[in-house]
Amino acid sequence: MGNTDSKLNFRKAIVQLTQKNQKIDNNDDQFWDQFWQAHQTTLEDVFALVTASEIRQIRNDNPANLATLCYKAVEKLAQAVDSSCRTQAEQQCVLNCVRLLVRLLPYIFEDDKWRDFFWSNLPAQEQANHGQTVPLAQSLINAICDLLFCPDFTVTATRRAGPEKAEELANIDSCEYIWEAGVGFAQSPPRNAHMERRRTELLKLLLTCFSEPMYRTPQQSEEPNKWIAYFTSADNRHALPLFTSFLNTVCSYDPVGFGVPYNHLIFADTTEPLVEACLQLLIVTLDHDMVVQHQQLQQQQQQQQHQLAHAGGVLVTPYDEGGCGDNLFINYLSRVHRDEDFHFVLRGITRLLNNPLVQNYLPNSTKRLHCHQELLILFWKICDYNKKFLYFVLKSSDVLDILIPILYHLNYSRADQSRVGLMHIGVFILLLLSGERNFGVRLNKAYSATVPMDIPVFTGTHADLLITVFHKIIATGHQRLQPLFDCLLTILVNVSPYLKTLSMVASVKLLHLLEAFSTPWFLLSAPSNHHLVFFLLEIFNNIIQYQFDGNSNLVYTIIRKRHVFHAMANLPTDMAGIAKCLSGRKTGGKFNLPRVPQRKQAAAMTSQELPSAQVPDDDYIDEEEEEDEDVENIVADKETAAAAVSSGIAEEDLESETESHERSQMGDTQLDSTAPVAQPAEPGTLKTSLLDTPNIGQMTESEHPHPNDKANDMSPAKSTSPTRLSVAHRASIRMVPAENDRWTPTPEWIVSWRSKLPLQTIMRLLQVLVPQVEKICIDKGLTDESEILKFLQHGTLVGLLPVPHPILIRKYQANSGTTAWFRTYIWGVIYLRNVEPAIWYDTEVKLFEIQRV
Repeated sequence: MGNTDSKLNFRKAIVQLTQKNQKIDNNDDQFWDQFWQAHQTTLEDVFALVTASEIRQIRNDNPANLATLCYKAVEKLAQAVDSSCRTQAEQQCVLNCVRLLVRLLPYIFEDDKWRDFFWSNLPAQEQANHGQTVPLAQSLINAICDLLFCPDFTVTATRRAGPEKAEELANIDSCEYIWEAGVGFAQSPPRNAHMERRRTELLKLLLTCFSEPMYRTPQQSEEPNKWIAYFTSADNRHALPLFTSFLNTVCSYDPVGFGVPYNHLIFADTTEPLVEACLQLLIVTLDHDMVVQHQQLQQQQQQQQHQLAHAGGVLVTPYDEGGCGDNLFINYLSRVHRDEDFHFVLRGITRLLNNPLVQNYLPNSTKRLHCHQELLILFWKICDYNKKFLYFVLKSSDVLDILIPILYHLNYSRADQSRVGLMHIGVFILLLLSGERNFGVRLNKAYSATVPMDIPVFTGTHADLLITVFHKIIATGHQRLQPLFDCLLTILVNVSPYLKTLSMVASVKLLHLLEAFSTPWFLLSAPSNHHLVFFLLEIFNNIIQYQFDGNSNLVYTIIRKRHVFHAMANLPTDMAGIAKCLSGRKTGGKFNLPRVPQRKQAAAMTSQELPSAQVPDDDYIDEEEEEDEDVENIVADKETAAAAVSSGIAEEDLESETESHERSQMGDTQLDSTAPVAQPAEPGTLKTSLLDTPNIGQMTESEHPHPNDKANDMSPAKSTSPTRLSVAHRASIRMVPAENDRWTPTPEWIVSWRSKLPLQTIMRLLQVLVPQVEKICIDKGLTDESEILKFLQHGTLVGLLPVPHPILIRKYQANSGTTAWFRTYIWGVIYLRNVEPAIWYDTEVKLFEIQRV
C-alpha cells in the first residue's frame, strides 16, 4: 500500500513540474526526494508514469525544472558513490535515479538546444566548487562506472570481516572485481541474480547516454561522441576492467547451461539481458575510433584556423576536439595476443552464433538467443582491429563454425526486407575473410548437412554450400539485396583459385548465374551490369587455370553450356541489334534462366509484360522449386548425354539432363524438409532504414599474392562508371531508370568492354575438349554422362591453355562509406532490440527512419 502512495506522490510531482512558469526551488529537497526515495518503481513503471508529452512539456515550458531534475539525479548517484552505497535505501535510491535518467535522456538529446546541457557547468555547481567544475556528463559516467564495481551492490565483496572494514568505493581496485573469468582474469566470481539485474540497469543507462548519435543526421554522425570519448579515455580509471568484464561476460555465456530441457521456461535468466547489454555497449564503444576522427578534425581545424587568421578571428576548441585521447577499448582489443585468449573469444562467439541452429528432439526445449546481429558486428570489429585474431580464426577449420551460422542467417533472411542489414553484415564478414588465402583453402573441407536449410541436399564441400546459398540469395532474395551482388561475386572470385572440387549442383548454379547476367537485355540495360559477367568469368578462369584436375563437373557444365560463351563473344554492336536486344524483354521474351515449365508459362508471360522493378533473374522460378514440381515431366533419355555434347541440341533438353544428374546425386529428397523456409517479413514489422551500400571499388583494394607479377587488371571494381543500380532514395532501390534519366547503350560502349571479356581460356578449353568428347561419344557409343565425366577427370590441358594469369585478390579496406553504414546499422539494431521498455520509441530519431513493412 505504501508503495502505491509513493507512486502517486511521484506522479503528482511530475505533474507539478509541468505547470507553466512554475519553477521549483532547487533547494526544496522535500519535493525533489519524491522522485527517488521511499518507493520502488521498476523501469516499466517509470515509462508508464512519465509520458513523452510531459517530458517535452517540461523541457519546452519549464526548462529550469528539467535541468534541476537531471542535476539532482546525477548528484544523488555521486553521493551514493561517496558513501559506498552500503544501505538498502541508498541502493534503491540509485536504481530510481538510473531509471528516471534512462527515461529523460532521449528527450534531452532530441532537442538541439539541449544537446550540450550535460557538458556545461551549472551555476550552483560552480559556486560550490569555487570555479573548478566537472561537466555533468563526466560526473554521471564516473558515478555509473564506480557503481558497476560496488561491493554488495553489483559485485560480490571479497575482503570484509565486518561493516567497518568495508572498502571505500572511491579507493577500490576494480581489476580485482572483473565480472567473469576469461581474457586477463582467472577466477570466476559466484553468480548473483540481483547483482546481474543491477548491472544490466546501469548498463542500460550508459547505452542511453551513448545514444546521442541517433539524434544527428547521417552527415552529422561523424562528429565525435563526447560521451564515448570520455568513457573510453584514460580519464576513466575503470576502462580496462570494464572492457574485460564486457568481453568475458559475453564470451563465457552458455545459454544451454546444464542442458536441462525447458529450464529457460522454469527459471528467469538474468544473465541473458546482461550479456545483451554488454554486447551492445562493446559494439558501440568499438565503433568510436577517436584516432581516425581526431585526424579528420585536426585537418578541419587547420583549415578553419587558416581562414580565421586571414579574418583576424580566434578559434575556440571545444572540450574533446582538442584533447581527446586514444579509445582504450580499441587499444586493449588490438593488444590481445595470447592463443588461449583468442580461443576463449572465438569459442564464445561461435557458441552463441550457433545457438539458433541447434536441433533438439523436444521442440523449444533449449533457449534461443536473438543477439546474432550484435555478435556478427562484434566479430567484425575484433577481426578489423586485431589482425592476429583474424589469422588465428583462419589457422584451423574453426572458421567454418563462423561460416555456417552466417550462411544459415543469409539463407533464412533473404526474403525478409526487415533483415537487409543482417544480410549486409554477413556478406561484409565473408568479404573480409575471403581476402585471406586460408579461407579459400578451408572451404575444401567436406560438408555434412547438420544445419537445416531450404537448399538442395548435396554431397560436397563447404565451397558448394557457399555457392548454393549465394545462388539462392541472388535468385530468390529480396530486391533490396541487389547492391550486394558485386560483393557476393567478389567473395567467390577471391576463393575460386583454391577450390579443388565443385559438385555438379554448385557447377550448375554458377553457370545459371552466368546465363542470367549475360542475357543481352540485362547486359545492355544499365552501364555497369557487365561487371557481374566479368566477375563470373574470372571465377571460371581461376578454377580452370589453377584447379582443373578436380573440377570435371564444372568443365562438363561449361561444355554443355558453351552457347552462353559464344553468345557473349558475339553480342551485337550495331544499333539495330542493340534495339532488338532491349525490346526482347518488353515483348515478353522469356528470361533464359532457368527453363520455365509449361504449366507456369502463362503466368510467367503475364508477369513479364508488366513494368518490373525486380532483379532480372527474379522473373524465373527458382531452379529447386522447378525441379520439385517438374520431376514427373522429365523423361530419362539414356542417349541425352552423348547427343547433348556432340550436337547443340535444345537448352530444355540440356536442362533436363542436368536435373536428372543432380537428382541422381541427391537421392529422392530435393530439399531438407526440416529446414525453416525463408519467409517475407510479417506485415507491420518495424525496421530501420540503412545508408546506401558502399561501391565494391571503395570497399576493396586489389592485391596479387606475388606483387612482382604485373598483369592487366581487368577488375570491374576499378571502374569509374556509375553504379549498376540507381538509388531512388535512401533504403530503396529501383532497377528501371525513370524516363528522364533512362540510359541508352551505344555501339562504342559495348565494344569498349566486350573486347576485354576474359574469354580466351574458356574458348581454348572448348576448342580442345569439345571435339574430343564428341569423338568419344560417337566411337564408344556412350549413353551415360558419368563416362564423359570420367574421361574429363583423367584429361589434361597442360601446355594447351594460355599462360596462367596471376591470382588477383580483392581485400576489404576500411573506408568512410562502410564506417557510416555500420554506425547507422548498429544504432538501428539497438533501437529495435531494446523494446522492454522501448527506450527510444516515439522520440525524433534522425540517424535513420523507422518504417513498417
